[in-house]
Amino acid sequence: MCIDNQTKGTRVIPHLCYATTFWQRLTGLLGTQSLPQGHGLLIKPCSSVHTFGMAYPIDVLFVDREHRIIKVVVGLSAGRVALAKGSDYVVELPIGTVEQTLCAVGDIIHCT
Repeated sequence: MCIDNQTKGTRVIPHLCYATTFWQRLTGLLGTQSLPQGHGLLIKPCSSVHTFGMAYPIDVLFVDREHRIIKVVVGLSAGRVALAKGSDYVVELPIGTVEQTLCAVGDIIHCT
């Protein structure tokens, strides 16, 4: 699975994992030492994330039901919370991914 930015015609990440069960969503990236470049985690349903217990920062995309990015958080550091009303799912990305791929509010993404 991967994520493409349909608005910009670019690939955001080539490797995507899903967290859709209660336990998968609860644990997310907790206990991992890093999120490798090119990898991401899609959490659905989800309108808020936290980085308590994490040892590294992440970039986060909040996405609505129409797959439109409604909020971008760059470099969410450990011990923080981010949320977005109206978010259907969240994509957690390695830090720097948003800057490299130019993802922005209003862009439409597609998971394949």
